[in-house]
Amino acid sequence: MDIKGLIFVGMVLWEACCMANAKFVFPVERKFKGPVTSLSAIKNHDSLRHGRLLSAVDINLGGTGLPNSVGLYYTKIKLGTPGTDYWVQVDTGSDLLWVTCSGCSSCATRSSIKGVELNLYNPAASNTSSIVMCDDEFCSATTLPGRAPACQVSKFCPYNIQYGDGGTTAGMYVKDLLTYNLVDADLNTSFANSSVYFGCGVNQAGTLDSNGDGSLSGIMGFGQASTSVLSQLAAAGKAKKIVSHCLDTVSGGGIFAIGEVVEPKINMTNLRTGMVHYNIILKDLEVGEESLSLPLDIFGSGNGRGTVIDSGTTLAYLPSAAYEQLMKKILDKQPDLKLVTIEQQFTCFSYEGNVDDGFPVVKFHFDGISLPVYPRDYLFPFRDDMRCIGWQRSAPSKSSKDTFLLGDLVLSNKLVVYDAENMLIGWTDYNCSSSIKVKDETTGAVYTVGAHNISSASSILIGRILAFSLMILALLNNF
Repeated sequence: MDIKGLIFVGMVLWEACCMANAKFVFPVERKFKGPVTSLSAIKNHDSLRHGRLLSAVDINLGGTGLPNSVGLYYTKIKLGTPGTDYWVQVDTGSDLLWVTCSGCSSCATRSSIKGVELNLYNPAASNTSSIVMCDDEFCSATTLPGRAPACQVSKFCPYNIQYGDGGTTAGMYVKDLLTYNLVDADLNTSFANSSVYFGCGVNQAGTLDSNGDGSLSGIMGFGQASTSVLSQLAAAGKAKKIVSHCLDTVSGGGIFAIGEVVEPKINMTNLRTGMVHYNIILKDLEVGEESLSLPLDIFGSGNGRGTVIDSGTTLAYLPSAAYEQLMKKILDKQPDLKLVTIEQQFTCFSYEGNVDDGFPVVKFHFDGISLPVYPRDYLFPFRDDMRCIGWQRSAPSKSSKDTFLLGDLVLSNKLVVYDAENMLIGWTDYNCSSSIKVKDETTGAVYTVGAHNISSASSILIGRILAFSLMILALLNNF
């Protein structure tokens, strides 16, 4: 095929021949930019994240770890035939898979992450790639992100996505194979593959145009839209549209899974329909078993905002009315603290005792389920002798001022399940260094999926390195 000078969105999925009774996994690592010496790095990360999160196009950055380290979660996938390795961010909130492609002069070609080598995808070098044309059914989808409205028959299907933070990625859509690790027994995997559509980025700009500082080759989204990897696998009958993650900040490691979790049991609540993000309605907010006196409209049942659950955000952001009351009740428990403001945005203090004994538990109450946040989670260490409060005030913008945005500060050390098939979400406190059990829908077999720590990052980096297994439950056995 003649594709000179063109970059196509590509994600390789190999057909899961004779392996549909098993689960498949992506070993996922956490990407660090090193220890945080400036707390502004945390807010800067989330500010960029929110630009993507709150923009018109639902393309978000994926998972972060401890607040005192800035990082994202990533995995190595294999695209094309013969397969080539690509390191991509893993994101439960975004929808599109895209990778940087050959011919791109503005794409990152090196990374500061030890062991990560960046490759550019070349459709011409793959025996199984196909160019997506404007008259392709996939390209004609009205919800396709970044598709040009004037896409003409016999032309390649383009995409051009601009994020709220100014970052842009543009190129063409392509279809190819993705290689992944399939779980075919307890704590055991084998190779499998399937075909999907994805983006091949020929032009990166803004925050996506960088070399060296933790750069990766793209983003792999597992959101709800039909263009996501999750949705494509579900439409092909290869996966249930259910994503789970367990992010461990105690001993490192973690789990990232797709498929029905049968153990542990999870209480669930309804997701809001018609929302681009995983969004639920908050009913009440407690600090130390005392409810905050908040106006009813702040909970989001009618303002289009609500509460967003987002593992790609480091901290937790509350509307001003909730933030002010919450902070007062927390600090009233320790009136003798000497508070200092670091970098004009973080409230910090010295504290030598056990924070779980000295500060209250914060609870978010939803319909039929509560989300407890413990002092050890929301009071993160900045230096050896200092703790900083992770609660933050939502940005005073039209799009985010009324939004509760709950990130890893709230979600860590919990198994969180996003069930987009039944529009449910739930969680439970969990030891994320252990394992979960998932069900094979075809055979009824239940397999154990364990936590992993496969980081290639240097051991001198401060902070724990979180690695996942991404397990996808195969549904059919006739591929």
